[in-house]
Amino acid sequence: MYHLTNNDTICAISTPPGLGAISVIRLSGPAAISTCKKIFLPREKELDLEQVASHTIHFGTIGDPDGILDEVLLSVFRAPHSYTGEDVIEISCHGSPYIQQKLIGLLLEHGLRLANPGEFTLRAFLNKKFDLSQAEAVADLIASHSKSSHDLALSQMRGGFSKKIKSLREKLVDFTSLIELELDFSEENVEFASRPELVKLLVELEDEIDLLIKSFTIGNVIKNGIPVTIIGKPNVGKSTLLNTILNEEKAIVSEIPGTTRDAIEDTIGIGEYRFRFIDTAGLRSSDEPIEMMGIERTWEKIHEASIILYVFDATEDSYSDVMQAVSEFKELAEDKTKKLILIGNKTDKLDKLPSGFRDFVEVETIFASAKRKENIHLIADSLVASVKAENLSGSPIVSNIRHLQALQNALATLKRVHNGLDSNLSPELLTSDLRNALHHLGEITGDITSEEILGNIFGRFCIGK
Repeated sequence: MYHLTNNDTICAISTPPGLGAISVIRLSGPAAISTCKKIFLPREKELDLEQVASHTIHFGTIGDPDGILDEVLLSVFRAPHSYTGEDVIEISCHGSPYIQQKLIGLLLEHGLRLANPGEFTLRAFLNKKFDLSQAEAVADLIASHSKSSHDLALSQMRGGFSKKIKSLREKLVDFTSLIELELDFSEENVEFASRPELVKLLVELEDEIDLLIKSFTIGNVIKNGIPVTIIGKPNVGKSTLLNTILNEEKAIVSEIPGTTRDAIEDTIGIGEYRFRFIDTAGLRSSDEPIEMMGIERTWEKIHEASIILYVFDATEDSYSDVMQAVSEFKELAEDKTKKLILIGNKTDKLDKLPSGFRDFVEVETIFASAKRKENIHLIADSLVASVKAENLSGSPIVSNIRHLQALQNALATLKRVHNGLDSNLSPELLTSDLRNALHHLGEITGDITSEEILGNIFGRFCIGK
């Protein structure tokens, strides 16, 4: 149950559970400072905690009925200049689980309440420290696992995406106001909003929202890891390549064709991105039921992937064999825009590369030896370059499925307004759709929200944030 009022004071452990050098206990609310004054004994005897300035740190001890519990540093952040906008105290104690739990118990005995997941950030949102999309970016920043996902979350937390949405909404508000004004003068048949200007604005908004929607493709993979599926015929070295890239024996390697029956996945950071590699069953005709299931799953992973590494045996597969396989793959693949990279494996068994392969132009081709770890860096460089090529430099990127759905709804509504203008619909009908478009954009930043939505969003945060 989420409390949408700030009358009580909450507390929680903000650092990860378990042993550590230090742990941080966070308090927020009107009684944060007065409660700490009852249990904190400062080294400076004359110090009055309720009189100290904001953003100051004080050394002392925390006591309970059994005596001194720990020596701590106590940081004071006064409202409204704190993370939550309320009085906030952060107690840095030693990382003993016993000390942490005793300290939390002591705070609860003095009337504080244990915070719900994400409740500190919820209070920051309610106190207008930032909007809803920025609050969601806090969770993404905590969960970021690569430079790219960190940079994306940080940009969104600092309001880059919010500014874009607010700009779109402001443009729409101006025209909606003029259309609604026409309703007040319907009998005079006065037109305050120029229809050609409104059409021009709608085209501009539709293009900008469509660009944001398309950015979700890259935003989602940056946030969750770029899926890379390794495919090819049996026994061409797909599993060896996976193990070499990951630098561990993740997949079983055997000379027997068809060893890999199920998809094997693992992630690794390359450059500023995180990639999720998927080794799959070899693509071939088979009557063996389990192998057939593995091949079906391979196609599922192909459809999920952003990048495909097609591995072939450079000692056996001819130029025409590979090109025929690529042609068949492209014919069966649902998404023709997937990045395809050919990997000619087992070059350690060759004295020189077959001349026919030098004619590859249509598809990027890298010759390597997974066994000897030769040219693996070229594969890594190509993967990073593939992601950078897709990135929308300087433009806001959507990475949140909730934002995507709101944008899709807003775009559909604006298109209805556009069609309505072309059909000379009345201002009453136009106004209804314009309000709906404003509603959908407002859902992203929290200008339009509900307790249920807030509970769903902040419930995914960790406790103490």
